[in-house]
Amino acid sequence: MPSYTLFDTAIGRCGLAWTEDGVIAVALPEPSSEAMTDYLAGFGATAGPIEAVAADAIARVSELLEGRTVDMSPIPLVLNVSEFDAAVYTVCSTIPRGATLTYGDIARRLGHPGAARAVGGALGRNPVPIIVPCHRVLGAGTEVGGFSAPGGANTKQRILGIEGVAGFDEPTLF
Repeated sequence: MPSYTLFDTAIGRCGLAWTEDGVIAVALPEPSSEAMTDYLAGFGATAGPIEAVAADAIARVSELLEGRTVDMSPIPLVLNVSEFDAAVYTVCSTIPRGATLTYGDIARRLGHPGAARAVGGALGRNPVPIIVPCHRVLGAGTEVGGFSAPGGANTKQRILGIEGVAGFDEPTLF
């Protein structure tokens, strides 16, 4: 049976759900812990003791949100998603810290140049944000675009700033 736990990060309290085979969901900060636990329970998870797979994922997510460069590829994922969504997540996972791609870039890399909206839909369904770095995907012309996590575009901009992406969370003169 899947388990979940909540943990504190530099951007607030987050959550993680997992099975013995890997991570099934990440919850970014919600207005309340109850909202976060309801979200994670939607994956069939119940509160449980932290196992090795969860401890490693929590450490990596926390370190990334503190501004460190972290390799997320060792985290095993157990995702119940379509083939298209999985392909989008694979491309998205290649975007290094401090870099971005557009929805159109990902669509072209998948061989579907007209599928930018479909890419956006797939990223909106991403159950493991941060591990699959959907925050690194922008609209055309470096528009922030959507972000389905609580806080929306503001959360996305904050994470991009933490990662050092130029133009996000930088001090201005005014």
